[in-house]
Formats: sequence, C-alpha cells, structure tokens
Amino acid sequence: MKKIILASLAIILNINLFSQIAPNTYVVKFTDKTANGFSISEPSKFLSPRSIQRRTKFNIPITEQDLPVTQSYIDSLKKMGFQIYAVSKWLNLAVVYSENSLLIDQTKKLSFVSQRSINQPFKENQNLKNKPDKIKLPIIEKDTNTILSYGLSANQVKMLNTQILHNKGFMGQGIEMAILDAGFYHADKLPAFDSIFTNHQIIGIRDFVERDNEVYADDTHGMMVLSTIAGNIPGKLIGTSPKAKFWLIRTEQEKSEYIVEEYYWLAGAEFADSVGVDMIHSSLGYNDFDDKVNSHLYKDMNGHTAPASIAAMLATRKGILVVTSAGNEGNDPWKYISAPADADSILAVGAVQADSDYAYFSSRGPSADGRVKPDVVAQGMNAYVQSAWSNTVTTASGTSFSGPIMAGAVACLWQANPTFSNIEIIDAVIKSCDQYTGPNTFTGYGIPNLAVADAYLKMKKTEKTTK
Repeated sequence: MKKIILASLAIILNINLFSQIAPNTYVVKFTDKTANGFSISEPSKFLSPRSIQRRTKFNIPITEQDLPVTQSYIDSLKKMGFQIYAVSKWLNLAVVYSENSLLIDQTKKLSFVSQRSINQPFKENQNLKNKPDKIKLPIIEKDTNTILSYGLSANQVKMLNTQILHNKGFMGQGIEMAILDAGFYHADKLPAFDSIFTNHQIIGIRDFVERDNEVYADDTHGMMVLSTIAGNIPGKLIGTSPKAKFWLIRTEQEKSEYIVEEYYWLAGAEFADSVGVDMIHSSLGYNDFDDKVNSHLYKDMNGHTAPASIAAMLATRKGILVVTSAGNEGNDPWKYISAPADADSILAVGAVQADSDYAYFSSRGPSADGRVKPDVVAQGMNAYVQSAWSNTVTTASGTSFSGPIMAGAVACLWQANPTFSNIEIIDAVIKSCDQYTGPNTFTGYGIPNLAVADAYLKMKKTEKTTK
C-alpha cells in the first residue's frame, strides 16, 4: 500500500429526508448549529479529556462537526409531539418517531429544518486502489512457546501470531474499545468475563435502541463477540486482547431490520468518540431491510453512501481505529460485503477456516468503487466462544467472530506501538499479510502476521529517529 493521501470529496446520504427509515420513524436534518452554547475553542464542554487527547496526539482538528446539535431544535421537535430516537452531531440531524404522519409536513415549515440532501465533506483514501509497495519486511522467527494457556482458542490466536505480542506482555492494556452490537446477554454473569469485571475493564454500557443502560438482557451475539476479544478461561478460551477496556454499546434491533439501525450505529460511534475510545469494533452489517425501498444496492457499497459506512469513515477521521466484519453473504445471491465494511481506511475482516482456507460464507469484494475488500481475514469458521446457555465454551461461525478476533489482536499491536496513528497501524497490518502483493476478492490481502507488523513498525520508528 502506498503512502496514504487523503483527498476531499463529498458524500450524499442515500436516504430521502422525511421518508420513513422504520415504521413511523424519520430523519430530520437541521440547517445549522447556531445558538447551541458550544464553541470549538472550549472542547472540554462536549468532549472527554481522552477524546481531546486523541485529537491532540494525532493533530486532528476540532471542528464544527464535533459541536453538539442545537438543543432548542430538539426541544421544538419534542414539543410538536415527536419522540427523539437518536441525534447525530456529525451529520446534524435527529431521528424522530411519531404515529402522526402530519407532523412531518409541519417540520418542513420550520426555519431550522433543512430540506436539502445531506451533504458532508469527507476524505477518501484514493491510494487504496493502487498496487502495493515493494517493501522488505522483517523476518520473524516462529515462537511456539506461550505464556498463556489458550486451550481450544489457540488456533484463532496463533493464526495471527498474536501470541508473540502476548508473550511480550502486550494484551491490550491501556486500549479502550467500543463494541457496537445487538446485546451482551449475561456477559455480567458468564465465566469468560469474570476477570474483566473483577479488574474493572468494562468502562460503561449504553443502549441506543431502547435508549437506556441495559445491555445484559438483550441478544447473545455481542456477548459471544466479546468473548473472542476479552474471554479469559485458562485452558479453554483466551481472547486476543484480554486486558483491554471496553464500552459495550447496543445499536442493533435483532428482531427486525430497518435502516434506522445504521443511524443507531452512527449515534453509537459518535458516543464512542466523545468518551475517548481508541477503537471501535462492530460485527454488524447492512444491505437488505424489511422495508425494501431502503435496501442497499451493490453500487451503494462505495464507502460513502450507506449511513453506517459514513459513520465508520467519520470515526476514522477522528483518529479511531475501526474494525468491522465483512458479512456472511458469500454463498448468497448478494455475495458482497455489506455496510459499513465498504468504508475506506478501516479494517473489514473476512473469514477463513481453521486451516486458513476461505470460509464459504464470508462476503466478498471488491467495493463498488474497486477497492480491495475484505481487507484482511481471520478464523471465522468454528471459532471458539463463550456459550450463551451454559458455563461452557462452544463453537460459532461467521465473520462476526473473525472480526473481533482481529480487533483484539490489533489492539495489542497498537498498545505495543502507541506513537503510530490508526491509519499507520492499519497500513502495517495489511503489509504483514500473506497475500499483500496479490490480494483477491475472497480473502483480500489475506492473513496478517501481527509479529511482523510489530517488527515493521519498530523498524519505521527507528528510521524516523535516525533521520
């Protein structure tokens, strides 16, 4: 991959304003952020110290996009009779609910409501389409010794050579990760998570679907995802980043599928940014909805059309390292990646079997605009996870599990190389892949070698200091 050059473009959100994005649920876009009481010169009033530190560390400016939505606009919508389901400061909009469809016509007359398409400047990584650089990577000798007893999960850890980082003491300490999912059923009770609760590694929880702070009674999916990253049952299951800290965020309504869930994803990503996370992982993907009028087409998988993809890119621009699952449509008529895996400058993770061969269900690339997708792969067939129904370890298949396995490994890599940006870490991961010089549409650049990526970054740091 050549040096990343970011060029300004514009996105147009692929949704008609005032149309339904779920039953009786609508998007209302605001014209401005005037009179909201906040200023970019005082970011501590709307961003956490850790969020500000991330921006400062990587020279990321705080802009009007970071300012909260004007509260008086929200209050006006409430007084009209709307329920507020979500708010986005990045796109300056609200998701509202009302069974009175006439209210939508009334909003069009409000001076602070925009009727224009949602245009948002962003920067796209043009060079991801180019041929890989010819580079000389460090040679890493194989190390079969481990300080952790991985048990059944050994293969999914060692496939990425993550154990070498673990052996050096890098297990995610100091990295904060938000996991956006459908729920984390009984994660507060199951044995795989005893240590992260004992050690206060769960920083907080948030539910953007029900708009409360209860995530442990919802879907099992996020719990199993979390177990591949943070699980710790020596001799049975150890995750790829067992000492990181986590925000558990519910953005998915598992009983239905509407595009409103992409807006919940957007709200979750904004919240994660504001509290200062380093990484976001999501095993969610969107292309087909119950309301077919909002379903995405393959041409929409261009990185800047689907709301969740826009959110993932904007999170990346804030310095967050975003990892998403590629999707499980490889054997279906759709077959391609789903949003937000089409976003640029993130890691979209496909799945392979335990023997490193392509898993038949893993969604394929390229993106609609010709970029390599998925970016990388990890074990997603018969991955070991915490069982939802007993105190045992079981297997599960899907890019839902290859994604978090990769996210945890990357967290350890970033811990070991904290001076590098999210983009530089992703670049090193891709360059370490076994198919870096010959990517394909099934497995992208292939399986990364995190030990090689670590050595490569150490080499780059030495080069910087000697210049």
